[in-house]
This record gives sequence, structure tokens and C-alpha cells, in this order.
Amino acid sequence: MNKLSKLFLAVLVCEGVGILGSIFTIPAINTWYQTLNKPQFSPPNFVFGPVWTTLYLLMGVSIFLVLEQKLKKEKNKIIELFSLQLLLNFLWSVIFFTGHQPFVAFLDILLLWGSILFLIIKFWKFSKPASYLLVPYLLWVSFATVLNASIVMLNR
Repeated sequence: MNKLSKLFLAVLVCEGVGILGSIFTIPAINTWYQTLNKPQFSPPNFVFGPVWTTLYLLMGVSIFLVLEQKLKKEKNKIIELFSLQLLLNFLWSVIFFTGHQPFVAFLDILLLWGSILFLIIKFWKFSKPASYLLVPYLLWVSFATVLNASIVMLNR
């Protein structure tokens, strides 16, 4: 497989997780989610789609850059760690929007945040650009963590 194909596949996998998550998210946006008390800083719903699409693109490029390095025995571990954060990312949508469990989703997003930070640190060793590409993701998930916590507190 050539480099362009590998890059496309990496981005496709990440965007695919986003698409799968949206299957669980979209039906709840105009129903259950509308009934929640949200903080003043909650962005309008139309912001989330473009932001996440961009973040999944950055994730795909990031993992591609790392996997292009000579990783030897670390390659499988990197793929496992990256897959774990993708799973936590996906599960958040299911837990929050389908399960209607903001507190459990908050616990998930804390794990997600930690896994992203760990990936940034781990990727730094192999590719500094790959590490930098995950920083916007960490920043957005930091914001989403505060938003999630606020929703939990406002809807007790």
C-alpha cells in the first residue's frame, strides 16, 4: 500500500468513528438534548459537526505520521492506544446521547482526556508533528469535559 492510500485509510477510520458516533448523537439533538439545562458557554449545535470532522482528520493524519516511522515492537502498542482513545471517543456519544447518562459520560470523557494526553506524549517520541496535531483535539475535549461537567451539575 502506498503512502497516500495509508493516509486515506487512517483518516477514513477516524472519520468513520465520527460517523458511527453521529448515528447515536443526531437523533437526540432535537429531543432529549434540547430538554437539558446547559451553561451559557454551550456552543450552538451547528458548531459540533465541523469541529469534530476537523479533529478526526487531524487524528488520522497524526496516526499516519507515527505509523510511517520505524516503530518495530512499539507499532502494535501505538495502534492499541490509539484505538482505545477512538473507542472512548465513540462510547461517549453512545453513553451521553443514547444512554442519557451525562455523569457516566463525564467519567468516560475523563478517561478520553487522559488517553489523548498520553498519546501526545507518546507520539512526541516518534513524530513531533503527529503530537502537535493532537493538541487541538485535547483542547476541544478539555472544553467538552467542562461542558459535560456543567450539564451534570445543572441537571441534577
